[in-house]
Amino acid sequence: MPNNHDVTHICHAAEDDKNIGHPLLDGLNAVQREAVLHHEGPLLIFAGAGSGKTRVLTHRIAYLIAERGIAPWNIFAVTFTNKAAKEMKERLGKLVSERRAKAIWAGTFHSTSARLLREFGENIDVPRNFLIYDDSDQLHLIRDSLRELNIDEQKFAPRAFLAHISESKEKMVSPAAWTAPKGGQFYGHFRSVYILYQEKLRQNSALDFDDLLSETVRLLETCPHVLKTLQDRFQYILVDEYQDVNYAQYRMLSLLAKKRRNICVVGDDDQSIYLFRGADVGLILKFEEDYPDALILKLEQNYRSTQNILEAAYSVVSQNSKRKEKKLWTENPQGGLIVIHEAANEKEEAHWLLQRILDEVRYKDRKLSDFAILYRTNAQSRALEDMFRNFVTPYKIVGGMRFYERREVKDVLAYMRLVHTPTDSVSLKRIINVPARSIGATSIKAIEDSARASGVSMWEALQQTHSIPGLLPRARLRLNDFALMIRKLQEEKDHLRVTELLQHILDSTGYLDALELDKSIEGRSRAENVREMFSVTQEFEKQNELPTLTSFLEQISLVADIDSLDVDTEAVTMMTLHSSKGLEFPVVIIAGMEQNLFPHVRSHGNPYEMEEEYRLCYVGITRAKEELFLTHTSRRTMFGMLSNSSPSEFLKHIPRHLYNPPRGKSTRTEKRALSSFDPDEPDQDQVFQWHESPKVPANVSNEAEKPVFTVGDKVKHPVFGKGVILSTEGIGVNSSAKIAFANQDIKNILLEYTKLDKMP
Repeated sequence: MPNNHDVTHICHAAEDDKNIGHPLLDGLNAVQREAVLHHEGPLLIFAGAGSGKTRVLTHRIAYLIAERGIAPWNIFAVTFTNKAAKEMKERLGKLVSERRAKAIWAGTFHSTSARLLREFGENIDVPRNFLIYDDSDQLHLIRDSLRELNIDEQKFAPRAFLAHISESKEKMVSPAAWTAPKGGQFYGHFRSVYILYQEKLRQNSALDFDDLLSETVRLLETCPHVLKTLQDRFQYILVDEYQDVNYAQYRMLSLLAKKRRNICVVGDDDQSIYLFRGADVGLILKFEEDYPDALILKLEQNYRSTQNILEAAYSVVSQNSKRKEKKLWTENPQGGLIVIHEAANEKEEAHWLLQRILDEVRYKDRKLSDFAILYRTNAQSRALEDMFRNFVTPYKIVGGMRFYERREVKDVLAYMRLVHTPTDSVSLKRIINVPARSIGATSIKAIEDSARASGVSMWEALQQTHSIPGLLPRARLRLNDFALMIRKLQEEKDHLRVTELLQHILDSTGYLDALELDKSIEGRSRAENVREMFSVTQEFEKQNELPTLTSFLEQISLVADIDSLDVDTEAVTMMTLHSSKGLEFPVVIIAGMEQNLFPHVRSHGNPYEMEEEYRLCYVGITRAKEELFLTHTSRRTMFGMLSNSSPSEFLKHIPRHLYNPPRGKSTRTEKRALSSFDPDEPDQDQVFQWHESPKVPANVSNEAEKPVFTVGDKVKHPVFGKGVILSTEGIGVNSSAKIAFANQDIKNILLEYTKLDKMP
């Protein structure tokens, strides 16, 4: 006699036969159809990358309405982004009519929670007209709390408190229930800050984003009549991206589904990459424990990528022990080989990948928008952005700002500008209280008013604080300290290299120290970006014979001008690996595949974080549809420090037949030194793919007339610096020169597509 699971499959098979030809089942594979036809009871769908999960979800909802007779308002569909919720409703509108689609409870966890709290929140003393405080509002309350508690912001970063409060709320830990870890003054203050912060939220009739979830759970747990009402309302619950739920979201879903148990969750444990946001991959893996009678389905057919790309992705993620076994396959072509390139440093890496992109634009009729460059940390974008600007190639940053537009970089540059030009009132106002030194808006306005009345700059007015009316003695003291600090830096600027001045600024202001107190992901990223400024200044000093502060600020200003690109312009996309989730591109380049960069150094020694790094690599690889490039360097300058790099351990798991081109088969190859990423010991004449013939598209090419070069000419290259031409060959677009660069190998450079300046 078959068991219950077998009976379920028999029933589904019979129903599948009965519904052959149903329009909502057309075009679905067998597993997708089974997911759509499943009626009652818990359902877990492991949906691999590119396996059509959104289609399954929308068709399942449409089938429940059209064939099961379920009222749209009895269906609750929850997503993680507004974009995903909007896309789901648009698809449902086409399947079941817009009127029915609008009646479905479809939205994000936060938007749905806000809606429920406005309806039922008064049962737990949440006012119906509550405000939702954003990040800046929350930070303002934290700062107010620190001032009232006499806690020094320069020692304890406000964002650090905010990050820990958010983490506590995600875990449903109230101020009363919170227990301090051992040691540390920060934790000694935390409970008091947490209590006062919550009190200020209540005083302002406000909730923060984490409260939307935690208060909804409290509502369901403490008000049985509300829970019953919502359990009867939400007869069918469908959850997208279930691998990304945190504990508060998990509790909310568990309570709502407890009565009817008609919960369908879709996710992929291999794509759980938001541990830093509270996501717990263990929750999707324990779904079978929570619902022992659940039907488990795996969507393993991929409709996005080539088989070679899928095999490479599997070879990496399969190293994880805490995962549900699944292996994607596709009916797509086998695809080309993966290109793994080792560069000397981050500048050569950026130069090589730019050349490769331009090469494909010319020879394969690709568009710039076909390409995505992914990296582990925001700071990596700086070298890439500089290269693209040098070659006037359009690019756009997704999921983050361009390097020189980031707040922390602008802050550092504002200090440098003020030291250089004290009359720069814009820079003065930007950093006079950054990091926080208790110089408030009232004091700043008093200086500004005094300067305007006297017809002088704010800096000049700042030198005469004793004559500024309305300033309290304490404010005068702090303003005088600030002015003294800037004057000392001004005295030093002419005697220091730009890098040394940058160090003095950070030491004097405590700006980097303040950032490093914030242990959140955002805080660490901001600190990394400030440290990356050392790479900027050192590179500037190497490339300029007179590396003055004046010329440095001028160069940065020009960068900012070129950086203003139209968002609609055909351009290469750059983003972090975390930002790439849910996207796809014909060609993907993952840069910086090096130990301590990717996987990140913070993950070493922590098995949970290391497994997430492997999942992040899997996500990056599976963004690629047709071609995949993986680059790493033998040396890299990060945060002003040059260090040797070793290839990422991820590369060692990719089978050699996926990337090592058969000998003699590649049309353009160059023998190179043995690459250290190979875990084996290949033949010494191993051949790697290597392309060096870029073509700048017409819309981004430099039309300036090229100079003529001869043997013996001294030249300057934007990446490799000064060099001497050893030989030339070819004409027109095929002309090239062999150049010996200082402290570099001899390079063979295509002259048509390289900005090369003659030197006297």
